[in-house]
Amino acid sequence: MTKNEELQAIAEEVAKRQKFSPYACDGLKIERLKEESGHSFRSPFALDRDRILYSGAYRRYQGKTQVFSFTNQFDEEMSNRNLHTTYVSQISRTIAKMLGLNQELTEAIALGHDLGHAPFGHDGEKALSKCSLEYGLGEFHHNIQSLWVVDKIAKRGQGLNLTFAVRDGIVSHDGEVHSAKLFPDSKKGEVELQNYVNSKNLGKNPEFMPATMEGCVVRIADTIAYIGQDVEDAIRYGLIAREDLPTEVVEHLGDNNSKIVDTLIKSVVLGSYGKNYVAFSDNTADYLLRLKKFNYDKIYFQSDKNVKSKIEFGFKILFEKYLEDLQKKDKKSKIFCHFLDSKGRDYLDSVESEEDPRIVLDFISTMTDRYFNQELKEYLILRS
Repeated sequence: MTKNEELQAIAEEVAKRQKFSPYACDGLKIERLKEESGHSFRSPFALDRDRILYSGAYRRYQGKTQVFSFTNQFDEEMSNRNLHTTYVSQISRTIAKMLGLNQELTEAIALGHDLGHAPFGHDGEKALSKCSLEYGLGEFHHNIQSLWVVDKIAKRGQGLNLTFAVRDGIVSHDGEVHSAKLFPDSKKGEVELQNYVNSKNLGKNPEFMPATMEGCVVRIADTIAYIGQDVEDAIRYGLIAREDLPTEVVEHLGDNNSKIVDTLIKSVVLGSYGKNYVAFSDNTADYLLRLKKFNYDKIYFQSDKNVKSKIEFGFKILFEKYLEDLQKKDKKSKIFCHFLDSKGRDYLDSVESEEDPRIVLDFISTMTDRYFNQELKEYLILRS
């Protein structure tokens, strides 16, 4: 027996000892966009998780805003995209373990769910969407771009060739949509996924449930991960005080992130155990919705409007600059030497119909906050 055969035998023995819920995705939805030869002692979902974990897009998480742009420059304990993704992964695995679901699948979806985020979080997403619409590409949505990253941008433009279950979970993760009960749509396939992508690009907002229970867990864990942490960051930033939290929310969910996360996880486990859906128990979802409304009113809508306008202005300037660089074939431009020159034929073929604006959108969306700032600064200095 070769070493590979021995490893495979060990993996099969370990798999036999694992007991999944009848609702778990134990061996389904593992189709890939391209067939692969060879075998691995890792499961298909573990392989996906590792491909995401070692990708360049994953490494750039640490340099991207979660909510408050520029705050990491003076306070390194403020949340970033990397911390949020780690929290989503941890919460997802905790819930999946208690429900007897596939932890490797939940972890892969969680780690990859935000790979398409532009610099400066949702402010950057809105700014890039304006540029995208102006140049005929449709709306920009980070969950759609996350799928594009793993399919078309990563690995020098070859894509990571992930399983359908992970790709679907990534694009279906929208934690801002408030759903008290999530039923997986197990009949979905590639056609439905692409129809959803096209609809979102056109500005429509169709309902799109994950294809697996594990995808539903990540979607609900996304909310659990950010809702209380955003409160903590806002308090640290001086935007709100802890005493501002609604009394009924504090009584039912808690007054800090630790208590809120603990309450919500327990509620999901109690509300979902043995069920074919993922849901909060009792009326927890109602109090979570009240906390969401509080966050929107007191945090998200109250962030510095001057900062937002600067971000939007910066995106417009750089978008136009890189378009000009492509048209002039300026090989010294970063869009060539830091992006396009490393992409193979697969990527070039995928953007052929949209060409330059699509390439610019992809390049800017991959940037960290620091890189974006540096590029903007250098361009404005040279132009002055």
